[in-house]
Amino acid sequence: MEAGRILHIGMPWTPGCPHPLPPPLPKFPRFIRASSIQRESYKGPKPSRGWIADWVSKNDDAVRSLPIYVGGASLLAVLFNRAVSGIAPVADASSSQSRADLLTLGLAVTNILTGLVWLSIRPKSITPVDPQGVECQVIYCHLPESVVSEIFWAWESLSAVTCCRSLVIVYNCQCIAQIGVAAKLRNDEPFAVDAAKLMQGSLCQGVLKSGAQSYLANLSLYPGRSELPFLPSNTQAVILQPLGDSSIAILGGDTIRGFTTSDQAWITYVGEKLDATLSKYLSNMPSVVQE
Repeated sequence: MEAGRILHIGMPWTPGCPHPLPPPLPKFPRFIRASSIQRESYKGPKPSRGWIADWVSKNDDAVRSLPIYVGGASLLAVLFNRAVSGIAPVADASSSQSRADLLTLGLAVTNILTGLVWLSIRPKSITPVDPQGVECQVIYCHLPESVVSEIFWAWESLSAVTCCRSLVIVYNCQCIAQIGVAAKLRNDEPFAVDAAKLMQGSLCQGVLKSGAQSYLANLSLYPGRSELPFLPSNTQAVILQPLGDSSIAILGGDTIRGFTTSDQAWITYVGEKLDATLSKYLSNMPSVVQE
């Protein structure tokens, strides 16, 4: 009887739990600042942007004027050829040379008009913004060191090659990482993520049901913006990447339509790698129940 009493005291049973829980751990802070963790910067391969797209974006005026130069040069070449070839200046429908010259003139004029249209109609310039918030690096304190390293690898990779400025990872209804710029409270503290409320929202529910990545290219146009109060108020774009069946990673960007197609594919692969690591080490982590 005495032994049974000791066993009962050592392993308390909580109603509503399917299995007995282990003895309570000593009281540690729920989160730790990642700045206190010693780690090395990621030095592995990183995806690069297309050099053609970068060159075009840096020489926008020259690219828009290019059809004018091509059309003008073609027009001068046709006139010069007709002047030195000894053909009568009046177009003759029976002459194959005249018909070819007329066709070339039409193409040259079309190029010139295209260049004029490109110069007169310009898209609205999209520039990165400075996120309005506070820098934070908050990691769930009971994560293994290998998982923490994996999370920081993902953050450093994504922030280095994309417009990502905020990263939030929610696993099994528990926010295990909030890195980058977060919304600021009145006491200059970062806005904490309410994981239970977030996972019940329409944005996360839609992503988990579809099992596919969701890209909000211009966040200000989506009413679901109110479900992400922990992101900076001027966040321009958001990607919601599912991690398995019940977890999600949220990336906030500083540029409208700033995540390119290659960025989205890269984020999908990073999400799959994170999911594999988290499911390996945290598969037995109980879900957090909000009272």
